[in-house]
Amino acid sequence: MDEKYKDFRDLIAYKKAFEQGCKVFDLTLTFPIEEQYSLTDQIRRTTRSVCGNLAEAY
Repeated sequence: MDEKYKDFRDLIAYKKAFEQGCKVFDLTLTFPIEEQYSLTDQIRRTTRSVCGNLAEAY
């Protein structure tokens, strides 16, 4: 494996997924309170899942 990728956090795909996940989290803060436990939660879990899957695949 290439030495510049010592950890999954070094992967460009992971960095971009993490950055987008943070943006999505901030965006969901503006959702209506009645969506807090349904749509908001589901969206937040999916963004975390992308980073988790990339880390697991590494």
